[in-house]
Amino acid sequence: MSERTIALVTGANKGIGYEIAAGLGALGWSVGVGARDDQRRKDAVERLRAAGVDAFGVPLDVTDDASAAAAARLIEDQAGHLDVLVNNAAITGGMPQEPTRVDPATIRTVVETNVIGVIRVTNAMLPLLRRSASPRIVNMSSSVGSLTRQSGPAPEQTAGPVAVAYAPSKTFLNAVTLQYARELSGTNILINAGCPGYVATDLNGFRGVRTPEQGAAIAIRLATLPDDGPTGQFFEDAGVVPW
Repeated sequence: MSERTIALVTGANKGIGYEIAAGLGALGWSVGVGARDDQRRKDAVERLRAAGVDAFGVPLDVTDDASAAAAARLIEDQAGHLDVLVNNAAITGGMPQEPTRVDPATIRTVVETNVIGVIRVTNAMLPLLRRSASPRIVNMSSSVGSLTRQSGPAPEQTAGPVAVAYAPSKTFLNAVTLQYARELSGTNILINAGCPGYVATDLNGFRGVRTPEQGAAIAIRLATLPDDGPTGQFFEDAGVVPW
């Protein structure tokens, strides 16, 4: 069994996920690059290795039970345990998403990836995380899921455009994070949600104002919390995000 610190980052072949993998790898960790596209995953692993990261590919479609189970078996064979899981994979579902116009199928698709996918992967990896001395789970959320920020006076709203699939999927994810924290209370597993800020990625047509590396910082911070660190909370770089 490996004594290295082992992390898995979903959706790690590009953007914020890739930078999370790079940042954790810079700590000397072994990082699993979770991605469903074989070529993009291979390319990401090669780039990370060229930068000195101990990276390995993990075929993973978060919407598929068998894929999540196979990913867990691969990590068990590779390392015997898992120290950190970063649930980063997500989709927007495309725009527009006004509630009066949206196709309900869009909401189902977004929730399947952004919420159910997180539950699916987390549950597949929990047996491996329980073998770690300091297991951490980081769910990459967004401030657009903050009900406080969605419901304030118009000048104070910082929750992005109306998006009835994407924004509520992050609200749902935040609630799921709390439920895990409640169930895992009393264990050494810390689970938190993190907002990367408005990052320029293909998710938003590269309209964001932050770099993927900046967006990855909150995940790296939550992945490296001390044993007495918080759990069941929602953070951004500036501090706690209101629910």
